[in-house]
Amino acid sequence: QVQLVESGGGLVQAGGSLRLSCAASGSILSIVVMGWYRQAPGMQRELVATITRAGSTNYADSVKGRFTISRDIAKNTEYLQMNSLKPEDTAVYYCNARGLTGPTPVANFNSWGQGTQVTVSS
Repeated sequence: QVQLVESGGGLVQAGGSLRLSCAASGSILSIVVMGWYRQAPGMQRELVATITRAGSTNYADSVKGRFTISRDIAKNTEYLQMNSLKPEDTAVYYCNARGLTGPTPVANFNSWGQGTQVTVSS
């Protein structure tokens, strides 16, 4: 089992910044990709950003140039720096990680955090 714990959400005014963190723990052999997703009320969960073990990143068009994803492989932790926040960024943000658990047996995992609320006031 792999557990993900998010932190850093909160209330901020438009134009402000927040930094989310997500720490993974458990019988982790390797994390292949980590990512952030968000879900606003009445909406489907959507991709915000992902980062691979090699450091390749991918962002939703709506956050490009404002959000930056990063990770500390040694700590099995990822971060999401969110700048120039807009009211439409308001959502519950979920951390995701995919990889391998082990050493015995080696198995794939795809785990989600419990979510952290981000609210941006206008």
